[in-house]
Amino acid sequence: MGNAIRALVAFVPADCCQSYVVKDLWEMPTDKMVDLSGKQLRRFPAHVCSFQELVKLYLSDNHLNSLPPELGQLQNLQILALDFNNFKALPQVVCTLKQLCILYLGNNKLCDLPSELSLLQNLRTLWLEANCLTRLPDVVCELRLLKTLHAGSNALRLLPGQLQRLRGLRTIWLSGNLLADFPAVLLHMPFLEVIDVDRNSIRDFPSLAHLSGLKLVTYDHNPCRNAPKVAKGVRRVGRWAEETPEPDPRKARRYALTQEESQDGEAPALPPLLLPPNS
Repeated sequence: MGNAIRALVAFVPADCCQSYVVKDLWEMPTDKMVDLSGKQLRRFPAHVCSFQELVKLYLSDNHLNSLPPELGQLQNLQILALDFNNFKALPQVVCTLKQLCILYLGNNKLCDLPSELSLLQNLRTLWLEANCLTRLPDVVCELRLLKTLHAGSNALRLLPGQLQRLRGLRTIWLSGNLLADFPAVLLHMPFLEVIDVDRNSIRDFPSLAHLSGLKLVTYDHNPCRNAPKVAKGVRRVGRWAEETPEPDPRKARRYALTQEESQDGEAPALPPLLLPPNS
């Protein structure tokens, strides 16, 4: 069915095609959910704004770059998915949807977020992965009920100190950024349960043993010289995790040297001294 829709998009004018894919959507769904994901939409079907009891709206994987002001009529909306679209800026109308609990904004072209996002004080989960963020917008630190933050695959080099205000934050995903150091602010957030800094450029990890709430830390694919120390029972995913012993400083330095020397092409094989036991 997906291929048939794509073929239709190629040969039918956009407005006609859009009318076709949403033609049956003229009454409020009984489950209070509308899913228009992957419909190749270039504009939001305005008549959906009349479904004022709508709770979930999925618009993922389309070609949207704007939303109509009428979307603000959906004041019962709790879940809004705008990921995999063409948004360069978050439409202001989204910031008027004050019952939102989950907001998906991943895989767009966002470089920042509007200050009005702070109006979404019921937001628990925010997905920002795979955008164009070079810094975490300060407004994120004002979302006091936020529990889960996905900010991977951007170009973040550091995190704002104000992030520690989010005492309800339990999970933070930062994989695939440009972090050269472990974010210092996270050391002051003992309530965090999951920290993911996979695929960054962190060489030295501080001890995380004092983070009493921590359950999982993922730090793989970093040129690290050591593994982060953690409290008993905390799972680590990365080099020198539970499955292999902690390295001594000489082995860590030699490993770091091989990483520095490997540039383009295949990385050289590790010296026998660095190979884990029974390998």
